[in-house]
Amino acid sequence: MKFSENWLRSLVNPTVSQEELVARLSMAGLEVDGVDPVAEAFSGVVVGEIVAIEQHPDADKLRVCQVSNGSDTFQVVCGAPNARQGIRIPFAMIGAKLPGDFSIKKAKLRGVESNGMLCSAKELGLSDDNAGLMELPCDSPVGKDLRDYLDLNDIVVEVDLTPNRGDCLSLRGIAREVGALYKQPMEELVIDEVQPTADDKVSVDVISSKDCPRYVSRVIKDVDVSKPTPMWMVERLRRSGIRSIDAVVDVTNYVMIELGQPMHAFDLEEIDKGLVVRMAHENETLTLLNGQGITLRSDTLLITDHAKPLAIAGVMGGEHSGISSKTKDLLLEAAFFNTITVAGKARSYGLHTDASHRFERGVDWQLAPLAMERATALLLDIVGGSAGPVVDVVSKSDLPTINHIVLRAERLNKILGIALSDKEVEQLLLPLGLTLQVKSAGIWDVTVPSYRYDIAIEEDLVEEIARLYGYNHLPVRYPQARLAPHANKQEAELNKKTLRDILVARGYQENITYSFIDPKLFKLFNPDQEPLLLANPISSDMSAMRVSLWPGLIKSLQYNINRQQDRVRIFECGLSFKGQLADLKQESMIAGLIMGTRLPQGWANAKDRVDFYDVKGDVEAILGLVGSLEQYQFSPTQHTALHPGQAAAIMREGTPVGYVGALHPELAKILDIDVPVYLFELSLGKIQQGILPAFKELSRFPEVSRDLSVLIDKSVIADKFISTIKAAAGDYLTKIQLFDIYEGSAIGDNQKSIAVRLSWRHPERTLTDDDINIFFQAIIVVLEEQFNATLRK
Repeated sequence: MKFSENWLRSLVNPTVSQEELVARLSMAGLEVDGVDPVAEAFSGVVVGEIVAIEQHPDADKLRVCQVSNGSDTFQVVCGAPNARQGIRIPFAMIGAKLPGDFSIKKAKLRGVESNGMLCSAKELGLSDDNAGLMELPCDSPVGKDLRDYLDLNDIVVEVDLTPNRGDCLSLRGIAREVGALYKQPMEELVIDEVQPTADDKVSVDVISSKDCPRYVSRVIKDVDVSKPTPMWMVERLRRSGIRSIDAVVDVTNYVMIELGQPMHAFDLEEIDKGLVVRMAHENETLTLLNGQGITLRSDTLLITDHAKPLAIAGVMGGEHSGISSKTKDLLLEAAFFNTITVAGKARSYGLHTDASHRFERGVDWQLAPLAMERATALLLDIVGGSAGPVVDVVSKSDLPTINHIVLRAERLNKILGIALSDKEVEQLLLPLGLTLQVKSAGIWDVTVPSYRYDIAIEEDLVEEIARLYGYNHLPVRYPQARLAPHANKQEAELNKKTLRDILVARGYQENITYSFIDPKLFKLFNPDQEPLLLANPISSDMSAMRVSLWPGLIKSLQYNINRQQDRVRIFECGLSFKGQLADLKQESMIAGLIMGTRLPQGWANAKDRVDFYDVKGDVEAILGLVGSLEQYQFSPTQHTALHPGQAAAIMREGTPVGYVGALHPELAKILDIDVPVYLFELSLGKIQQGILPAFKELSRFPEVSRDLSVLIDKSVIADKFISTIKAAAGDYLTKIQLFDIYEGSAIGDNQKSIAVRLSWRHPERTLTDDDINIFFQAIIVVLEEQFNATLRK
């Protein structure tokens, strides 16, 4: 929202400097983004009038003008195409300084003396218009300093409003805020009812009354659209970031900036039989005022006549029914549209207008009739004509209701940490337009005005008081608490910080990606599942909720590979989303990815590349953090995203908790990844609970070790083999270590040799060879029975 300081001060004028006013607005929540002068620095420019003009004797494109400054006449050579007798223009006299430190001196142009310069708007730094001289109104006071006449000693303040403060998208709203901040009454606009002088009116049929609870219209006949917009209005619009178009459009824009009510004017001749407010028919078409042709959807509210669409409600009018130089009669409209109906419609058609910006944030539902009277009076004064009666179509049951809130001084003082008197509370809230009725001491029934959509509960009123009182005036108090040590009952639970620390220690870097991914990428990793799609995605390639963290990690890998990174280790902690909307479940996950060499590049490091067992080792480091590694098993499996021969399901006592393996070659080819990539993913909820450490007395007796090497079938999984040995090795087994696996023609094509080292220790005595032989023989018998294993000789 941009506005002129001088315009604001015409409504409320606190005795503070520009700097203090800007700072106070920002502290009150209306953040000031910029403060700029309305015109560049210049001096010595007055209102001039061309009293005579003739062709230059030696130049076809130059003319010699006689220019009056009100007391004297000066000869000025000018090449502007619109220079003509009788017009009033900016006249830079001898000695004037223009923007860019350009001084005006006497000169000769093609032998003809020139005493000054006639200026365009661009040459004065007022706009980019350099097509000709800047023409001033015919009643401009000749000889008056241009800066004083156009009130150019002014600044433009740009305020960045939060979406809840739609009431401040107008000068009146900003003035109300300033008045409340400085406890100074605002100069209310005097808007009298315009009595109709004609009987003409247009029928209005509001079919979608829920979406348009109020529609106000008025016919104005016999207007003269060729009449210029007054300079004061043009300047105020320019300083609000709106260029002048014609008097009718300028008035509707002016009322929108002044009061906050967007308005539109139709050419009455282009309306067929009357207006209809309805939802669009699917695939209806409309050419907008900006020349853009659009195909409408059925969820779009339209203003139509009985034959065709005329405008997208709350967004933009159509080209066909807009005001043109041929317009003689016009239909003026001001409406209240349901915020939910209008929200997002402009953006969905690739548009953003001043009207949609306001309607999406909420326009005062009681404002339309007042705005109609204001616009009517301005139009009659500028373009003339006769006004018909106001047609106000209202569905009271669909209009918002006035909100009532109970405010308690006790609650207020508790939240803010201060003690405000009842009088202070009332002095702060009343200037905002709130009505306070005392119910009892320290308790008020507060009536919220229709323009404050953001005030709905007691805490909103507390926030308003804090804003106006000044956040910097609130006391600083530090929280106090009596802290006592307590037992840590979560010692056996693995926390995310520990997980992150162990992975960072192993060379990983944490990755953070979006929870929504490209549906195409979703299908690559999960071809058998249908993605849950967002209703309003950021972009089309971020519209599917992820069920795995792998797609995000792969995208990061691609980004790194494309930038010549040949060693990548990344991980992410985040949520996955499984199921559809009715049964959606979100699960906390941790996933990782490695690629490249096992060790960083260096003269002393080998150049071996990572393999399956590197990523498996990282997973085991995670699983072993809380002493429960023996509860997990790695079982060969099939996964659509993993290599068929290098994929394992991670099980915890029979329950799957994650996957680990190499990226599927076909998937890698589609993703244009030509290096081996290894991945893991674990469900945090299923691995976080570990084993609580407990003291166990150490044995003072020596450990006894034996090596065992057996021949078994190739299909036997080493983990199952070791688990069988543990079950048969007795209570005193302390350690089992797999130290060799051999396959080759020397032992047969269908067999492999597995060698393990077993260690036993008794807590109360030294184990003998006879004891160990018993354990050893029991192991051999079980292995022969379950795996048909034989001792390797």
